[in-house]
Amino acid sequence: MKNDIKISVRIPKSSLDFLSLLKKHNNRDWFNEHKDQFLKEQHYIEQFANALLEELNTHDVIETVSGKKSLHRIYRDTRFSKEKTPYKTNWSGSFRRATKYRRGGYYFHIESGNSFIAGGFWNPNPDDLKRIRDDFEFDSKPIRTILKSKNFQTTFGTLQGEQLKTTPKGFDPNSEAIDLLRYKQFLLIRQFSDKEVLSENFIDDAHLTFKNMRPFFDYMSEVLTTDINGIVI
Repeated sequence: MKNDIKISVRIPKSSLDFLSLLKKHNNRDWFNEHKDQFLKEQHYIEQFANALLEELNTHDVIETVSGKKSLHRIYRDTRFSKEKTPYKTNWSGSFRRATKYRRGGYYFHIESGNSFIAGGFWNPNPDDLKRIRDDFEFDSKPIRTILKSKNFQTTFGTLQGEQLKTTPKGFDPNSEAIDLLRYKQFLLIRQFSDKEVLSENFIDDAHLTFKNMRPFFDYMSEVLTTDINGIVI
């Protein structure tokens, strides 16, 4: 039965091919003429997202209720952008962890030549960012242990995200944790080739990638939901 499920959620080559065509014909007339094809390919991505959500719920508690609800719209918001093409040329979706005590989010991005599974903290608010930095400066050993673990390095390589070029305000430029204190984002990213995305094993690889984020998420959740004495706030 499990093998049948894998086959049913395998992303077909046609889903990548549609994106390639959309990239060449990124206009409303072409899209409207090929709306049925878009809906067909989107359905495959929904099935993939549903299966991924089911797997996620075996080890985490996810607020997102369905694969369909996880998907991002294909329509671009061009109101404040110089790039006025109306459609995205990728499939993507995200899963929100349930309750304020589970921090971090899961994301998938499917695009020919640029597919990846990611998670973390894209835009932490100023209070959360300060609490994270305070913890790093107080004792960076716990987070370094996670970042140096075999599972983390094999899956993600290094912590990614935008960084300051200087020391953040209020922190010691000579801090042992200065390399960590400069981060403004905390992202875990694993790239996948088109061949890997189209493989029947991709659902398992995507889920394992998400699962390997859990030590990082659990640590960050504790930092963001407890005070300096470890009491839940």
